[in-house]
Amino acid sequence: MNLRHNKKIESTSFFKTADVTRFRRVLLRWYDLHKRDLPWRGEKDPYKIWVSEIMLQQTRVAVVLDRYSRFLKRFPTVRALAAARVSSVLAEWSGLGYYRRARALHTAAGIVAREHGGRLPQSAAALAHLPGIGRYTAAAVASIAFGEAVPLVDGNVERVLQRFYGPSLVRTQKDCWRHAGQLLHTERPGDFNQALMELGATICLPAAPLCSRCPLAQLCRGRKQFSSPPRVQRTNAAEERRKVQASYRVLLHDNHVYLVQRSPNATLMPAMWELPPVGDKRVSLAQCVRLRHSITNTDFEVFAYLEKRGRASEIKSGLATWVRVDRLNRLPLTGLARKILRSFSLLD
Repeated sequence: MNLRHNKKIESTSFFKTADVTRFRRVLLRWYDLHKRDLPWRGEKDPYKIWVSEIMLQQTRVAVVLDRYSRFLKRFPTVRALAAARVSSVLAEWSGLGYYRRARALHTAAGIVAREHGGRLPQSAAALAHLPGIGRYTAAAVASIAFGEAVPLVDGNVERVLQRFYGPSLVRTQKDCWRHAGQLLHTERPGDFNQALMELGATICLPAAPLCSRCPLAQLCRGRKQFSSPPRVQRTNAAEERRKVQASYRVLLHDNHVYLVQRSPNATLMPAMWELPPVGDKRVSLAQCVRLRHSITNTDFEVFAYLEKRGRASEIKSGLATWVRVDRLNRLPLTGLARKILRSFSLLD
């Protein structure tokens, strides 16, 4: 036995056994009483849990609430999703951003339908082999849908762990996963994982944590520090955000809107439909709206011009077509196009 190695492990553990037991009990009791009422909470269907987890990746809960039920109404089962055209899936995903998630979800549904009889694999290890499912999503689906005792770490859990243990003990992602595993309630792993995320999302906030309302404040090393802790070290540092101006035309003719399709080989949002850019030509006598939009690491200041009785011949590049206003929702529109069309009341 390597006594030196064992002492090192013990020295990095902040909680005693009794404290771990208390942590689990108090956190789950708080979660049972105060968890948010979300449509995927308490869900037993593994497919619906999977869809919610994919949607919630890098997307605010408020945005997902608007799309989750509509997506499941259109694709209620794995087989229904697998049988759909990818363009239909992208159309229902429009507004959630990060469209590779939707493409991967569709591809994975096909694999599940063909190779697993329409049933999701029940372990995190098996789930991780499906497209679009990484370590976090695999653990979330496995623990919530199938009760597998596996920990998970997302941004909220990372923040909670770093504050409770202290930054000196949580420096890397490996540290986060190890501590999450030490705390995991093995009899209620799905509820515990959701409770830990819920604590980070509603109480242990990034800039101003609500320590006075935290059920676990007495166990927390960082309870007296109201500033955000340093981020856990990652392999790739976040890029600085860019600021860009862009202008688009909303050509409206006989209740039809003119749209241009992005190249299927485009790096960003391939084959999605968008509005034509203004380019260098100055637009006159047109109704204009100004809005903001963000994509990955870029913040856009957008000017959109509504031109009635526009003509298609004015646009020379890319695949383009006139689309009836009442059919716009059926196309996979970019999030920006959807936002602009809504600003002119041309889309619900």
